[in-house]
Amino acid sequence: MVLLSWLAMLGFDFFLHGGLLAGFYINSSSFLLSPLEAFRRIPIGYLSFLIIAGYLVWLFLRVGVRGWWGGLKAGAAIGGVIWFSLALGLYSISTASPTLLIAWAAGQTIEMAYAGAVLGYGMEFQSLKKPFVIVLLTTIGFVILTLVMQSVGLGAAIQAG
Repeated sequence: MVLLSWLAMLGFDFFLHGGLLAGFYINSSSFLLSPLEAFRRIPIGYLSFLIIAGYLVWLFLRVGVRGWWGGLKAGAAIGGVIWFSLALGLYSISTASPTLLIAWAAGQTIEMAYAGAVLGYGMEFQSLKKPFVIVLLTTIGFVILTLVMQSVGLGAAIQAG
């Protein structure tokens, strides 16, 4: 279950940051790393999602969250609390723009809601085959959509050197 929700988070995160929010990352900012350095550190960020996925599985099992709708609501609530409180904290100590922080918190909250829906849905099955196929196809769809957005100029692509 942890890996299933992690895969869901990775696919959506690729779309969120590589497509929807990409424009924020290409402009020079004292708050953000250079696009190339940030790209190099992506595995560290994805490790953080693995920790969150593990926590969500543990929490959902403890409180009995079942079904995609229950998972979606729980994921959205947890994500909203975590990401919007983090955005407020960052606003109080950094040079990050309010627009970036709000967009980031909203996107990450949606990502957590999606991961929660995947987990809740997966917990209804004896076998994870069907949920895995759905998440795999959705993740591939997010990657393709992001690449299309980048190729038509709707999402900024990282340019090497």
